Amino acid sequence: MTQPAADVVVRDPFAKPRPRRHPSHWISGLVAAAILGFLVYGLVNNENLEWDVVGDYLFADPILEGLWMTIKLSLLSQFIAVLIGCLLALLGESRNPVFRTFVKAYVGLFRGLPLLVLLLICFNAALFVPRIGLGGASWETNTLITGFTAAIIGLSLHEGAFMVEIIRAGFMSVPPGQREAAQVLGMKRGLTMRTIVIPQAIRVIIPPTGNQFISLLKASSLVAVIGGGDLLTRAQQIYGSNFKVIPLLMVVSFWYLTIVMLATLGQHFLERKYSLSAGPQRKLMKPRVAEASK
Repeated sequence: MTQPAADVVVRDPFAKPRPRRHPSHWISGLVAAAILGFLVYGLVNNENLEWDVVGDYLFADPILEGLWMTIKLSLLSQFIAVLIGCLLALLGESRNPVFRTFVKAYVGLFRGLPLLVLLLICFNAALFVPRIGLGGASWETNTLITGFTAAIIGLSLHEGAFMVEIIRAGFMSVPPGQREAAQVLGMKRGLTMRTIVIPQAIRVIIPPTGNQFISLLKASSLVAVIGGGDLLTRAQQIYGSNFKVIPLLMVVSFWYLTIVMLATLGQHFLERKYSLSAGPQRKLMKPRVAEASK
């Protein structure tokens, strides 16, 4: 007679290992908590920070207007930068060497130029281009290039240079064999990009685009040097009259941390949605407990 075989347990090959808990982890955590508590206690009890003034201006109308201007600047600049990135990335895929050289020159120029310098150049454009003409009409540059428009132009051009590389990297992530297969099937280059390359590249493009938007949110504070009406500009106008510099900077810091954390949360969901992990494979390879035949 054959003996019944014992149950065979098959472990999940995708199961995450459980890290061992060492006492040093708890000790380092307690030390970090103690240091953090000490810093928070020092900030809360520091009379020079004038927390009552911070509370008075936290939701003041000029501050909220500046906050909305910061968000609007960032969203509009990011949108224009994505358009620039898509257009130039497609031109970079062209067989025309003139287009490819232009894209390389654009990326090299605006990625290498400091954002602060670029904003100042855009704001002072009237010094070297006094009038802007279109057809038979012309306007003074100072009437067109305000602090807001200069901020949009500078932020968009700077961000667009990085978006070109992000989108280009997304195109390169698609295996070249798929393009070759499309050519064998007689598909034109444009149709191949629209139906094969771009849908797959989006999964690679979107997560780093979120990171760039978070960086743009923080970089928008540089607009204050040209009076763009952003959050920091409004705070500077207030503490320029009441000399409450540190409390107003605390207000600015609070709002920047808030919007950056919200953007980071959105970025987290984007990364989960467009992750290239092997999530679907887990459903196809679920291990089971097998019972041998007697």
